[in-house]
Amino acid sequence: MTIHVAILKHSEEIADGTMAFHFSKPANFSFKPGQAIDLILGDPKQADVESMRHAFSIVSAPFENTLTVATRMRDSAYKRSLKSLRPGASVQIDGSFGSLTLHNNRERPAVLIAGGIGITPFMSMLRQATQDQLPQRLLLLYSNRRPEDAAFLQELQDLERRNKNFSLIATMTEISLSNRPWNGATGLIDAPLITSITGELRSPIYYLVGPPKMVETMKSTLNRIGIDDDDIRSEEFYGY
Repeated sequence: MTIHVAILKHSEEIADGTMAFHFSKPANFSFKPGQAIDLILGDPKQADVESMRHAFSIVSAPFENTLTVATRMRDSAYKRSLKSLRPGASVQIDGSFGSLTLHNNRERPAVLIAGGIGITPFMSMLRQATQDQLPQRLLLLYSNRRPEDAAFLQELQDLERRNKNFSLIATMTEISLSNRPWNGATGLIDAPLITSITGELRSPIYYLVGPPKMVETMKSTLNRIGIDDDDIRSEEFYGY
């Protein structure tokens, strides 16, 4: 893969404990919606360079001129260094890579299931699909503890209004802990919820992204309701 240099344009908090980092898009950098990069901080000649390298799904879509990643912030050396970056700081980007991209048969719907920050690769897919007016049916099941924790929730609601082929089901698992009003679904993404909203879809492909335990649980749930492993694609996010 090719190493590119990118410049931080700005960073922002997009949910409780979650930040987005917006970089300049390097010349000749290309990627597919759903792919990822390694973001390298500091001097690559240092001995601990591997501790300053982290993989991130790309939030921005290929049509955009900014390269955006988002992550849950925690007290690690890498995350502290990332948070300390100021506009104008340079980083290195290795990539793009990854195979979690939308299938080419547009007649088969895509059911996207995201837990928390697992929403990031789906943001790129949904932004590009809306921009391209993609005829493919897209359904997103998005689980968070509270609305305060749900990154990009307002944008997703806007994308649903703009894209007639996209439907959003956002559910909160600990709504009693929220200080915000919520009129949407509550509870876990389970078999009854999945079957109730996918029953009309013809031969969908399922995409799962989130913490390893969530992805494993969702795979088992899908298998129990008759979804073959060949129709399930997944990516596990560690350390978030």
